[in-house]
Amino acid sequence: MENHNMTPEQESKCHKIIHSAAAGAGAGNLIPVPGTGIAADMVAMIMMSMSLASVFGGSISEEVAKGMAVAALKNTMLRQPIKVLTKELSKLIPFLGQAVGPAISFGMIEAAGWALANDMSKKFNK
Repeated sequence: MENHNMTPEQESKCHKIIHSAAAGAGAGNLIPVPGTGIAADMVAMIMMSMSLASVFGGSISEEVAKGMAVAALKNTMLRQPIKVLTKELSKLIPFLGQAVGPAISFGMIEAAGWALANDMSKKFNK
């Protein structure tokens, strides 16, 4: 997702941070237990929020990062409720959850990450 408010260097750094966080969340969703994926997604989002703020010269506390992560995931989940439900329910079916959960999680973290990066770009690049 391209953003014209970001410098090419900021966009490149954001891409690396978001992609790494999404990959980590995807790996955390390999565990076939409903609910563990959401925990992995939250950890990835919190760490990603703190890293993204530093790209734009900002600094946020872990508590602020948690709030931002919750808001970004909530907005992403509200736009994609079927994917979230599918991701968690698929874990009840052996092997299906291990195939579906990580892919859905990866996509959701990518989308939420770019939403956060765009918001931070507007906030810190004034």
